[in-house]
Amino acid sequence: MNLSLTNKNAVICGSTQGIGLATAIVLAGLGANCILIARNEESLILALQQLPTDKGQLHNYAVADFSKPDTVKGVIEKIIAATAVQILINNSGGPKPGPIVDASASDFQEAFSQHLICNQILTTAVLPGMKTAKYGRIINVVSTSIRTPLANLGVSNTIRAAVASWAKTLANEVGKDHITVNNVLPGFIRTKRYESLLKATAEKENIPQEAVENNFVNTIPLARIGEAEDIGNMIAFLASPAAAYITGTSIPVDGGRTPVI
Repeated sequence: MNLSLTNKNAVICGSTQGIGLATAIVLAGLGANCILIARNEESLILALQQLPTDKGQLHNYAVADFSKPDTVKGVIEKIIAATAVQILINNSGGPKPGPIVDASASDFQEAFSQHLICNQILTTAVLPGMKTAKYGRIINVVSTSIRTPLANLGVSNTIRAAVASWAKTLANEVGKDHITVNNVLPGFIRTKRYESLLKATAEKENIPQEAVENNFVNTIPLARIGEAEDIGNMIAFLASPAAAYITGTSIPVDGGRTPVI
């Protein structure tokens, strides 16, 4: 099975921590040259230092704030002017939690812009180079909520579903160009966002965080909270030559928690 990403250039968004950073480390370990994108330059520099370079990989970073799509557009245009990109990982922090009835119109607009609009900007920028190379991998980090809505995540449920529909449409359009488009759906993954969810749930239910985590674990057939590397490994597989015939899919990486097929 060919998992090598040597001589492949990958853009990884939201890559200074959590799933994004874990993904960059795994991709680099398979030989990819990684370009990290996030909004904090100091954190980007620290993240860059964690990437393997033993295969001669050359890594770089760019600063962009995903709440400002115009800055994302400017950054990706500079990247593709200097580097042909074969792998794009669309990953950005999720919308703030809360019931859908409490969400404002601006909550939806901001989330739509940060996720779907930025995905579209990044993707349309890298597509020409992927077509020329006859190799493209567009992988979106979404959520299991596209299979079954999650409580207290009204805006996220809505926007994630829109991203999944966008991705399936895109996959149908670009498959003829040897470009695949897939979604990875994390379950409970031990990240800063998970820790925030743990804390918020404990406060809301007035119980210890340990009890909240035990309740979460009891819903997972594999009986553990996932690690960011679990998601990074799936993304790396989808980015590799081994996954050339997989496109238009949404794959849960959630320890079996999602209650639908």
